Amino acid sequence: MNALRRHRILTRIWASESGWRGWFTTVNHTDLGRMFMFASAVFFLIGGILAMLIRAQLASPRSAFVGAETYAQLFTMHGTIMMFLFAIPLFEGLTIYLLPKLLGSRDLAYPRLSAYGFWCYVLGGSMLIFALLAGIAPDSGWFMYPPLASTLGSPGINSDFWLLGITFVEISAIAAAVEIVVTVLRFRAPGMSLDRMPIYGWYALVTATMILTGFPPLILGSILLELERAFGLPFFQVAEGGDSLLWQHLFWLFGHPEVYIIFLPAAGAISTILPVMARTELMGYRWVVAAAIALAVLSFGLWVHHMFTTGIPHMGLALFSAASTLVAVPTAVQIFAWIGTLWRGSPQMRLPMMWILAFFATFVIGGLTGVMVAVVPFDWQVHDTHFIVAHLHYVLVGGFVFPMLAALYYWMPHVTGRKRFFRVGDAAFWLITLGFHATFLAVHWVGLLGQRRRTETYDPGQGWEVINLISSIGGFVMAIGFGLVLLDVAMNALVAVRGSRNPWRAGTLEWAMPTPPPAYNFASLPEVTTREPLHEDPDLGVRIAKGEFYLGEPRGGRRETLMVEVASGTPAALVVYPGNSALPFQLALATGLFFLGMLLKTFWLVPLALAGIAALGCRWVWSLTSSGDEGRLPVGRGESLPREVPDTPGWWGSLFLLLADATLFGSLMFGYAFLWTVAPNWPPPEWLQPSMLLIGLLLGGAATAPLLVRLALRSVAGGGSPTPALAGALLGLGALSAAALMLLFALPVPQRHAYDATVWVIGGYAGFHALLALGMTLFVMVMQGRGRLSALRIAPLRILRLWIDWAAFVGLVGVAAACLPGVLA
Repeated sequence: MNALRRHRILTRIWASESGWRGWFTTVNHTDLGRMFMFASAVFFLIGGILAMLIRAQLASPRSAFVGAETYAQLFTMHGTIMMFLFAIPLFEGLTIYLLPKLLGSRDLAYPRLSAYGFWCYVLGGSMLIFALLAGIAPDSGWFMYPPLASTLGSPGINSDFWLLGITFVEISAIAAAVEIVVTVLRFRAPGMSLDRMPIYGWYALVTATMILTGFPPLILGSILLELERAFGLPFFQVAEGGDSLLWQHLFWLFGHPEVYIIFLPAAGAISTILPVMARTELMGYRWVVAAAIALAVLSFGLWVHHMFTTGIPHMGLALFSAASTLVAVPTAVQIFAWIGTLWRGSPQMRLPMMWILAFFATFVIGGLTGVMVAVVPFDWQVHDTHFIVAHLHYVLVGGFVFPMLAALYYWMPHVTGRKRFFRVGDAAFWLITLGFHATFLAVHWVGLLGQRRRTETYDPGQGWEVINLISSIGGFVMAIGFGLVLLDVAMNALVAVRGSRNPWRAGTLEWAMPTPPPAYNFASLPEVTTREPLHEDPDLGVRIAKGEFYLGEPRGGRRETLMVEVASGTPAALVVYPGNSALPFQLALATGLFFLGMLLKTFWLVPLALAGIAALGCRWVWSLTSSGDEGRLPVGRGESLPREVPDTPGWWGSLFLLLADATLFGSLMFGYAFLWTVAPNWPPPEWLQPSMLLIGLLLGGAATAPLLVRLALRSVAGGGSPTPALAGALLGLGALSAAALMLLFALPVPQRHAYDATVWVIGGYAGFHALLALGMTLFVMVMQGRGRLSALRIAPLRILRLWIDWAAFVGLVGVAAACLPGVLA
């Protein structure tokens, strides 16, 4: 088979459907990455317009441009869009587009999950934009502090749009994080060990793991606050034993890692682009990886430095102040590695390099002001002033937007297949950088003079007038620059001339394919022996196209790729992807119906939506199973690999989804302990007294279900039937569900006190997981009856074992925690 015929056959197998239908059925990561990036750019444009309206209002004292209510919606939506609808989705889009190309794979681990995440993102973001256009947008700040965001301060629907819309969007973030982690660990080119992986792969892995452990606290906080608003459960009401500081803890447990979740992908882009621009290798590869991991770990210990003015004990202030200063060390390691790379190489002053230099200047200033606010006495003085606004923008714009602009101009020839012909981007660079520094140096200045943030006007005569006018002029100059970037991208994508395949002479695998990339990425999967395979073998792209490597011969119209061992990159299994499907879009619509029912308080929609989600989820999983064993199949280069393995992608995905689930449960236990030990108006009127029936159901279910699912697994592996053991596991899970239900009704008025409300949530959480495991067990029993399980195809039972173990664990821990205060009392 020649290269052209191979290309045509692979394109027919992997291509998305043509026309408008293709947008709703595509599961191709290249298409979805572009869709993510386009949508995030649209949201960035909306957020930028809101920023200009804010600067227009603050340009002069006593401005009547907008009223106080409108201004509150403007700054709330600006922060919400930029943090939740632009920054993280842009990382997701870039990574979804790039990662398989960098790693030498044909797609991500779960193509349909990427599509589902995209539609959750678009639908959830659209809810917030609708609220903005309708004049009922959130108006309590992008951090939604209660009681301002509770029914006491915001009795309308405004805050509900934020709580439900952002939770909807965060489903997309969790889905993308699971996708990225499993792809990096298992879907790489043969021979690509972790030590040979492109540096961006390490940053993507670290960032995705942070999302799985950083987003659940905010998801929990949003759920608790919406339960308070919708049903009166008093988690944040002081009079009933709640505490508004609980929201701040949960929010900043997410919010501070979020800053590094935004920064680390940008650092990964810099670590990829900078050596290419300097015509050398990245200095200190292992040190940079270690610094990224250290930065991720340290970021989870800093959340309290956002709460220095809330009455934290002095020992806590000292601890978190020291930790906040320590975080500068791994950041400095990365910056010195980049400077060393420049020093060792011969930098070329191309547009990506110019944006990286702008990053250096801007981010270092933002980092220095971050060290300043880590010092408690200084933080007390500038807290809630415009100084904090300027610091945040220096870190996020300098640390994320500027590197992403470098990434835009670096990878744009890959996306479009064209070289830059017009030079509008150079003018945009100077307008944006000069405009940005004029804007936010002035904002630093006016913050030091005492101007408070989140206020829509100010009186003349305080010395702020000229500074604010300069800041607003700089903001509009910066906006013109971003407009020119959009114009430059459009012109170069539509009318520029065709470019060469590898215009930067880079060494990573994404440049070993035609540009724009084909739907299948690689005609054959290359074997990698170095971090920069294109430098080692300049003809690698031609050899890939000729089919000299793995899976060079298309087979049966199936979308095939390889799964490798985690550390070594040794080929481990053959994976067949699902084809184009409308299931992700349909599932996102059903999920959106659930959130719409909660938003409009039409609660009859909620069970309908849940039934639709369950039905579509079963159909999704069923389509991934097969009715017969395939055994080992040839994959090229004289090797054959198994099609059926115990640790399938589904098992890995469940493992990391449970990591996020465990973080949410840990956050719930943290919140419970916080209210119990710190919140006012405790103890409650009544403690829960466990009954012998509750204890018996709990212990019986938690002991039998995990044991019996293991017996079922052993039975199938030995060629027997798992049905009797699974039937027994059903009874155990039924006992767990009954114990959780008893917990729900043990304190029948959850609105009475925060303790009652928390016990109710713990019972609901445990009951949900018991019922979920019960439903999964029934599904596996149906699979067994239809011949979908065998001694080789045991992965569904291994996945079920994970979820049953978790249901038993949360049942035991949750009920024990709910009963502990009563036992101690």
